[in-house]
Amino acid sequence: MDYFKKLSDLLKTEREEDRQSYLRLTETTSVSERRANGLAWYPVAIRGSEMSRGDYLTVEVERTTHQDISHQLRFGMPAVLFSNHDAKKDRLEGIISHQSGNRLKITLRTDELPEWSRDGKLGIDVLFDDNSYDEMQNALKAAGILAENDKEGRLVQILTGEKAPAFQTDVPELRIPKLNPSQLEAVKKIVSANELAIVHGPPGTGKTTTLVQAIKALISREHKQILVVAPSNTAVDLLSEKLSEEGLHVLRVGNPVRVSERLISLTLDSKMNAHSRMKDVKALKKQANEFKNMAHKYKRNFGKAEREQRKALFDEAHKIMKEVGTIEQYVIDDLISKAQVITATLVGSNHYTVRNLKFGTVIIDEAGQALEPACWIPILKAGKVIMAGDHLQLPPTIKSAEAARNGLSTTLLEKNVAAHPESVVLLEEQYRMHEVIMGFSSKIFYENRLAAHASVAHRLLFPEDSPLAFIDTAGCGFEEKKEGTSTTNPEEAAFLFKHLSQLVSEFVQSKPDITPDILKDFPTVAIISPYKEQINILKEQLLHADSLQPYLSSISVNTIDSFQGQERDIVYISMTRSNAEGEIGFLADIRRMNVAMTRARKKLVVIGDSATLSQSAFYRDFIEYAEQFNAYQSAWEFVD
Repeated sequence: MDYFKKLSDLLKTEREEDRQSYLRLTETTSVSERRANGLAWYPVAIRGSEMSRGDYLTVEVERTTHQDISHQLRFGMPAVLFSNHDAKKDRLEGIISHQSGNRLKITLRTDELPEWSRDGKLGIDVLFDDNSYDEMQNALKAAGILAENDKEGRLVQILTGEKAPAFQTDVPELRIPKLNPSQLEAVKKIVSANELAIVHGPPGTGKTTTLVQAIKALISREHKQILVVAPSNTAVDLLSEKLSEEGLHVLRVGNPVRVSERLISLTLDSKMNAHSRMKDVKALKKQANEFKNMAHKYKRNFGKAEREQRKALFDEAHKIMKEVGTIEQYVIDDLISKAQVITATLVGSNHYTVRNLKFGTVIIDEAGQALEPACWIPILKAGKVIMAGDHLQLPPTIKSAEAARNGLSTTLLEKNVAAHPESVVLLEEQYRMHEVIMGFSSKIFYENRLAAHASVAHRLLFPEDSPLAFIDTAGCGFEEKKEGTSTTNPEEAAFLFKHLSQLVSEFVQSKPDITPDILKDFPTVAIISPYKEQINILKEQLLHADSLQPYLSSISVNTIDSFQGQERDIVYISMTRSNAEGEIGFLADIRRMNVAMTRARKKLVVIGDSATLSQSAFYRDFIEYAEQFNAYQSAWEFVD
C-alpha cells in the first residue's frame, strides 16, 4: 500500500539523519565531550554481575563522578562497556536492561567479563539505537500487508482513512460522578466505539482522569486485557500510577523514570522478585555461578584433562541456566495473564515479554507527540484503538527537516481527527488557568469552546493583581543578538528579572501576616523562552538577581518543550526576538506558543517587542487580546 511505502521512506530519511548526528557527536569526540553530551557515563565502577537469559552476563555499574550531568542512557538502548586504556579494542556491546539514579545494568553478549574489565578506567557509551528503527520499519511493513486484507485489515483501513469507523448504539447509561459532561461523553464514545475513538484534551482539561475512568469502564464491561502506551516513559509512568491507585492490576513493562515505590512495585522485575517460584531461580543461578567460578580456576594451567573439566563445568552451568530460563518464562506468563492493564512505551510494547500478545483495546496517550511509525507497533496488537492527546500542542521531535517537511511531522492523531470527526470528543472544561489566561488559546485553537472551572476561573496571585500582562519592549533598544544558531536578548532577560522581583515584593506585601516559612506558600514560577541560548543567559542572570535568591527553589528556567504537560502559578515568557526586519524565526510555530501560554495557573507575563512580533497575525491578535483586559504595558513604564 502506497501509504506505508511513503511512511517507510520518510522513516529511512529520519534514521539516516539521526545516525549522522549521532556520529557527529561521537566519532571524533573525547570521552569527556561524550559525557557532556549525555552519551556516556565515565568513569564507572562494576558493582556486581549475574548470569541472565540466554547465557548472557548482566553487569551492574555505577557512575562514580559527574552525577549531575543529564544523560540519554535509557532502558532498552544498545550500549557498550569500554576501557579507556584502549577504547577501540577493549569494548563489549550489550543492552541496558535497567537504569535508575546513578546505577544501571547492562546485559552483555558474553558469558564472562574480560581481563581488561579489572583494570579500572571503565565507561559506558550509548550506541545508535537501530533497534527502535527496526521495530518501526517492521511494523510499517506488517501494517502494509494487513491493509490489503479486507477482513483482517479493517482497523488499518480505518486509521489510514480508507473506511469509516462504526459505533454501537445500545450502550447502557454510564454514571461516573467525578467526571464533567464532556469527560463523560468521551468515556461513552470510547465504550461505544468498535474500532476508533479520539479524546482531544486541551491543556488542563483532565485527559488523564478521563482515560483512567474509560479504562475502568472498558474492563468492567469487556473483562479483556488492555494495553496502554505513550511515546515517553514519563507519560507511561503517570498513567501506570493513576490506574494502580484506582485498584486495577497494572503491569509496567520496561523501566520507569520516576522512581517512586508505587511505580517500582508495578514493574515486571519487582513482581517477578515477589513470585513464589523465584526462590528456585535464585538457588539455580547460585549453583550455575559456582560451576562457572570453578571453571575459571582452570584459566592459568591448561592441559587436556583441565580443558575437558572446564568444558564439563561450563556445560553444567549452561544446562542450569536453560532451566532458569524455563522457570522465568513460566513466571512471566503467569504475571502477564493476571494483569488487567499492561503499560509500556510505544517501542517498549514489543518487548519480548509481550511481543506476541493481542489486546481487545490499545490506548495511545500523548498521541499528539507520537511519531506515526512508532504508533503502528502497538496498533498491530489491537482490536480497537483509542487515541488521546492534543495535535494543537507540540508535535513529535524530528531530526530530519526533509522528513518533517514531507509529512513525518504529521501525526496519526492529526490525520484521524481530520478524517473521522465523528470519533472525536473535545474536553471542554479546564481546571488549570484563570479564564483570562485561557481565553486567547481557546479562541485561536479551540473555537472558543473551553470554559474555566469555577475553582480556577477567577483565581489570582493576590487580591487586586491581574492574571495577564504583555509588556512591550519596542523602542527600548533591547536588540536581539545571534549566538551560533540560537538567538539571545540579554537586556530583555535583565528586564524580566527586574519585573519578577517587583512582582515578588508585591506578593510578599500582600500577605501582612506572613511568617518566616513564607516559602511554603510561595508561588511556583516558570521562566520560558523558545531559544536555548536565551535560557542559558536567563539561568546565569537568575543567580545574580539578589532579591530572588531566597526563592530559587520555586523558580525553574527552561525551554518551552521541557514544560509540556507541566503547570506553574506564574509563567514568564521571554520572546527574545527584536529586530528591524521583523523576523520572528521559529516563534512562527504557534503550537509551541500555545503550550507556553497555557502553563500558567494565576499569572502569565509575556515580554516582547511588539514591532517585531506584529509581523505575525497570531501575535497581533494576542496583543489586541491583552489590550481588551488592560493587560498591555510598555516596558518604559518600569524604567527608573
